[in-house]
Amino acid sequence: QVQLVESGGGLVQPGGSLRLSCAASRSIFSINTMGWYRQAPGKERELVTIITSGGSINYADSVKGRFTISRDTAKNTMYLQMNSLKLEDTAVYYCNVDIYGGPNYWGQGTQVTVSS
Repeated sequence: QVQLVESGGGLVQPGGSLRLSCAASRSIFSINTMGWYRQAPGKERELVTIITSGGSINYADSVKGRFTISRDTAKNTMYLQMNSLKLEDTAVYYCNVDIYGGPNYWGQGTQVTVSS
């Protein structure tokens, strides 16, 4: 079993930045995809960004040019750098790791609130 723990959320003004972290409890192998999702109040969970096993990175149109996903394999940690934050970025952010032919892991979520 793998546990994913997000951190780094908080309250930020429009135009500000935050960096989210997602730490895995151990090394993970046979990763199909890993990424970040978010869920705003009253809305469905949506994909923010994802890294495929081939190394391709995809971003939702709404965050392109503002958000950057990265990973530190040695630390078993994935990051989401969020710049130029907007009011509509307010949501609970979740990290996700999908294993080939195996389980799909979710973190507990971290709240990001963009407000003036």
